[in-house]
Amino acid sequence: MTFFLETLIGGLLAGTMYSLVAIGFVLIYKASGVFNFAQGAMLLFAALTFVSLQELGAPFALALLLTVLAMGVAALIIERAVLRPLVARSQITLFMATLGLSFIIEGLAQGLMGAEVRALDLGIDDVPVMFGEVMVSQFDLVAAATAAVLVGVLALLFNKTRIGVSLRAVADDTRAALSIGIDLNRIWQIVWAVAGVVGLVAGLLWGARQGVQFSLSLVVLKALPVLIIGGFTSIGGAIVGGLIVGAAENLAEVYVGAHIGGGITPWFAYFLALAFLYIRPAGLFGERAIERV
Repeated sequence: MTFFLETLIGGLLAGTMYSLVAIGFVLIYKASGVFNFAQGAMLLFAALTFVSLQELGAPFALALLLTVLAMGVAALIIERAVLRPLVARSQITLFMATLGLSFIIEGLAQGLMGAEVRALDLGIDDVPVMFGEVMVSQFDLVAAATAAVLVGVLALLFNKTRIGVSLRAVADDTRAALSIGIDLNRIWQIVWAVAGVVGLVAGLLWGARQGVQFSLSLVVLKALPVLIIGGFTSIGGAIVGGLIVGAAENLAEVYVGAHIGGGITPWFAYFLALAFLYIRPAGLFGERAIERV
């Protein structure tokens, strides 16, 4: 029983890392109906910027502040140069724009800051912590706590502020929101900036776990099943979807993989997502289709 609990809890905690990536997708999709394929590149750009600043001698707090500012500036540039000219285009056009944007961001980031693998030390030791007889990773506990704090801050931002009210109005009906004077461009700027900060948090944690390198941008691929399971429009769904994927992967690898030669982790999340598409296509917390301009 102890081994089962360790496997389950380890999977749930690891799933919060997937959730952090998925939240960035949800924010932009809620505001614009666009699946932002560039989220992984933003994650890579944030992590590379932070570690490069540290290598130049910037202390942790200053490097973090400057990286947040850089992500904010990047969000403004993306909104003005990419989204605003395409505001009346189809969703597939916007998706292709974010796909191209992802390659541009990755190329610029690595061209300016280098493509070698960089070590990122957040001062969090990946050591076991005992809860009775159950052993869990200290790094995973910190990642889970970070995700919980981030979700709490986002909940306050989008439920208790005027920005949040405007965002929900845009998500419910874009035409109606525009008719009452909500500035769609400003909302997109704010959402992309917040998604950039979320990408920074995810990038730092993933970078500390596996090193800051080109493959960091491919973390977005694991966010896809999380979004399919939880729903593309729900931050809570991103958290639940990440927990389900993380736990299912761990349990399947240990209890099923042993009988078929292992190697389940790379593909099991997509198998699970495919099953959800048959059972509940909109995801556990999915909403109805949103009308767009």
